[in-house]
Amino acid sequence: MPLDFVIAPRSETLSLLLQTKIDQKTKPLGALGQLEALALQIGLCQNTLTPSLNKPCIMIFAGDHGIVESGVSAYPQTVTAQMVANFLSGGAAISVIAKQHQLELLIVDAGVNADLESHPKLIDAKMAKGTLNFSTDPAMSLEVCTQAIHAGAKQVLQQINDGCNCIGFGEMGIGNTSSAALLMHCLTAIPLAQCVGRGTGLNDEQLQNKLAVLQQALNQHKEITQTLDVLATFGGFEIAMMVGAYLKAAESGMLIMVDGFIASTALLVAYKLHPQVLDYCVFCHVSNEQGHQALLDQFKAKPLLNLDLRLGEGSGIALAYPLLQSAVIFLNQMSTFAEAGVDH
Repeated sequence: MPLDFVIAPRSETLSLLLQTKIDQKTKPLGALGQLEALALQIGLCQNTLTPSLNKPCIMIFAGDHGIVESGVSAYPQTVTAQMVANFLSGGAAISVIAKQHQLELLIVDAGVNADLESHPKLIDAKMAKGTLNFSTDPAMSLEVCTQAIHAGAKQVLQQINDGCNCIGFGEMGIGNTSSAALLMHCLTAIPLAQCVGRGTGLNDEQLQNKLAVLQQALNQHKEITQTLDVLATFGGFEIAMMVGAYLKAAESGMLIMVDGFIASTALLVAYKLHPQVLDYCVFCHVSNEQGHQALLDQFKAKPLLNLDLRLGEGSGIALAYPLLQSAVIFLNQMSTFAEAGVDH
């Protein structure tokens, strides 16, 4: 299955028209700051002077990681399935904040190590019950990795068919900061120690053990250099599906809301495959997890929020979403100088 995504470049002509529309609003030039850049980007993503946010959705991809067996997390693997149940029952942070802002919340079982009960908001796309332990074996085969990417794209296509044009991706998977740290290191050459953080709240001793385990895994697979090989070797099913989700969303001209460290690492993989994906991405926040700011620097990204979050789940997306609404509203509804009869 080839990865034949085609992502259109942004229109320079439309960019000029949007900027003119923004500049004619009743305000000093640039007075709405980052909100103006956001309005411009949303218009370019949707290829229109009058963008809209239709049926906004956050999709959480959940999967388990074999590397947890090596003691890299403060929480047991069973927490992944328990948190999925918490999402579905409405008790998680993302559940209540998404509800506050009327965001559709869907959970995708990409590879949870449990048999999950059916639920209207749960999508069964399980590749396997967790990945292999990459300290000894590749997390998954290249074939399965490619299948997971296409499975992620399929989930986004379903939302497009339902009328969604604004989507964000969250994740849940005990151990996935370990995967993300290795993906980041391998694809950016940033020193591993600068990519590895405390994840679920490791103490200093546990953090040093995590770093040692990941260094050993890196040594085990040091010949791996190609992007898809790196993803198959160190990734998770939820991360691979997010890669496909990003690429399909960008190919379809959707506005993509980017969450924290793990979500940004999945985007890094998508970016290495198709750099144009960044044109469609709004970076919602900078996380408190070590490595995220350096990762954002790789994208030359300016995040909307800095709230010291390190939760994942798409929580930063839900919190930033009202800013996207404000950008669209001012672009579409704010008067121009001519309309308001204001001299300038």
